[in-house]
Amino acid sequence: MTETPEWAGRARVVMLGKPGCHLCEEAWSVIERVTDELGADRGQEQLDGVGEADREEYWDKVPVTFVDGRRHDFWRVSEDRLRAALGG
Repeated sequence: MTETPEWAGRARVVMLGKPGCHLCEEAWSVIERVTDELGADRGQEQLDGVGEADREEYWDKVPVTFVDGRRHDFWRVSEDRLRAALGG
């Protein structure tokens, strides 16, 4: 996928996940901690709520993290990398 999904730009940090995903829960915990500390907006999207092309692209990569509308990470969220991407 070459274009940024429109839903990825709704907040400074957006996590794409799916229900029951333990990696998503771990990633969201890191995202909450970092965005709270840095005062950044965050949001979540569920894989079953996005278009077919995005489901195909990201199905085996969740959780997928976007920062400022660009794909940042997948499978795991590095607190240090996220902090650096947010300028913290």
